[in-house]
Amino acid sequence: MWSIPVPIPDNPLRYTLVYLLESDRGPVLVDTGWDDPTGRELLRAGVAEAGFALEDVHGVLITHHHPDHHGLSAHVQANSGAWVGMHAAEAAVVRAVREIPAEQWIDRMTRSMRAAGLPEEHLAAMRAWGDDSESGPATLGAVVPDRELVHGESAGVPGRAVRVMWTPGHTPGHVCLFLDEKPRTRLLSGDHLLPTISPVVSLYPENPQDEPTDPLGDFLDSLERIAALAPEEILPAHQYRFTDAPRRVQELLDHHAARLADLHSQLRGQPMTLWEAAQGMHWNRPWSELGFLARHLAVSEAAAHLRRLVKTGMAEAVTDDDPVRYHAR
Repeated sequence: MWSIPVPIPDNPLRYTLVYLLESDRGPVLVDTGWDDPTGRELLRAGVAEAGFALEDVHGVLITHHHPDHHGLSAHVQANSGAWVGMHAAEAAVVRAVREIPAEQWIDRMTRSMRAAGLPEEHLAAMRAWGDDSESGPATLGAVVPDRELVHGESAGVPGRAVRVMWTPGHTPGHVCLFLDEKPRTRLLSGDHLLPTISPVVSLYPENPQDEPTDPLGDFLDSLERIAALAPEEILPAHQYRFTDAPRRVQELLDHHAARLADLHSQLRGQPMTLWEAAQGMHWNRPWSELGFLARHLAVSEAAAHLRRLVKTGMAEAVTDDDPVRYHAR
């Protein structure tokens, strides 16, 4: 197994670690990295360093659809004819992004955010972001997978004991890959389990007739499953390899428990809109120093925490209010 750093432009994470698994039918990649000329060049060079050509790639396993993970999949497939595997819930997001016009996606998001109390300047910045083909939602549209990755089943790497672990939370169809091979068990954890970062957990795309989702609840449950699995080494998509998955899982469980308790305490003081709740939560920088995209991610994460409080009966949303306000229970 080899790791290939593929850079993410203008991002503090710096790179995605693409993993190459040797197999009986040729190399299988886990994720592919961000699609730009530098990424294409460095991915090809990394595959060559492992002793293969990009054209030799047999398959691609995608942990989730974000462009720093799935971005180069179409390029790899065009050069090699490789199959691309993804969980069904994640493939549904890819199809939806490809099929829904960007302006429709932004309009729906704008209506939702206006109901959440976001100011007009943030909504205007969001519309401008959506119109930017270099950074907006169009970059999420990538190749549609032609294989389904099923929880608990083999990932289809010839000659390797690689099992799919469905770990929703960061995205609805995020998967980790468990390598049950000597001399030690290893987990390719994607963005689900990182050594020092808690991944963004935001609301999944929803249809009005569906039961409201609970991505933070999904994430916490998924963490528990990984802790029970207790892999001896974790190979994440960002940062560096580490050990002691149960310890890291407990840190994340404690982190989110503290955030939920703090948010519930604030709601006891006064009802809050989503925008107000996001401003009251603690981030890696003061709210006044966060740019548009950082604030947007903060709002998305606050929404998931509010939804968790509602799901667990600790808060309720008064939808008759405009904008919607949340009350502690």
